[in-house]
Amino acid sequence: MKAAVISAPGRVEVTTVDDPAPGPDEVVVAVAGCGLCGTDLHILQGEFAPALPVVPGHEFAGTVVATGGDVTALAEGDRVAVDPSLYCYRCHYCRIGRNNLCERWAAIGVTTAGGAAEYAVAPAANCVKLPEHVRTEDAALIEPLSCAVRGYDILRSQQLGTHVLIYGSGTMGLMMLELAKRTGAAGVDVIDVNPRRLATARQLGCGNAAASADEIARPRGWDVVIDATGNERAIQDALGRVGKGGTFLQFGVSDYAARAVIEPYRIYNQEITITGSMAVLHSYERAAGLFAAGVLDPDVFISDRLPLDRYAEALDRFKAGQGRKIQVTP
Repeated sequence: MKAAVISAPGRVEVTTVDDPAPGPDEVVVAVAGCGLCGTDLHILQGEFAPALPVVPGHEFAGTVVATGGDVTALAEGDRVAVDPSLYCYRCHYCRIGRNNLCERWAAIGVTTAGGAAEYAVAPAANCVKLPEHVRTEDAALIEPLSCAVRGYDILRSQQLGTHVLIYGSGTMGLMMLELAKRTGAAGVDVIDVNPRRLATARQLGCGNAAASADEIARPRGWDVVIDATGNERAIQDALGRVGKGGTFLQFGVSDYAARAVIEPYRIYNQEITITGSMAVLHSYERAAGLFAAGVLDPDVFISDRLPLDRYAEALDRFKAGQGRKIQVTP
């Protein structure tokens, strides 16, 4: 089969690899669509993945074409979205229900072969069947949506009527916008330096869309500030926009070397909470339900669909900030 392979830092090519075979409790999925995200760029840089080469692609959906001998809940022909999380279920964090912090953390498309290929293997338990009205390739959006749902689980202290500021109007920032609108926010403002992405944020109904928070009149700051960029300059600015008693959520994935300065006295004196959200935790099935209910419009979120042969080009487009969600379709 054809697959994109990151063989060394900075090196990716589409080549032929062996067809996968399912283990006893696994299925083989014919991939219909695979989304790109910032994690793929980190893997390309040599971060996250413990070893290269690896077939990337942790956001994917497709059709089951083979099942292992112990699989009973799925059959060939079932259309599924795949939760890429691979937990050990034995370490301290798994035993206390914090599986996303697993000491042996692994994920399809990060530590094992993923969905940037014609076929991918997944545990049957990680697959969610799709309702008839959901297009298979669109369901690759469920994985990033599940990360956004986890982010709002972290923000469980958010009250009705809060004012939210989101840095970044890429796919994840826009998903956080859509969820903020549905979790009782009185207003949601978005900051980005990309005018085209800001236009999409306006299309989705944000309160203000600006290149700088200085352009928005809110002298007391915001109740909730979310970084969905991973950019250290944006993070530094965002930390200063949190109002008294507010919360800052680090949601975007930064480079390992990124640094930001905090003001301990201000955090103490103004009772500011600084927290983070890591990947997926008990949120994939809920995200699938939200997606089926229409919380996202795939035609707005997916801007580009490129054939798998153009995977390197798709990565370049993503890195350049072009479009919104970019997919490859085997």
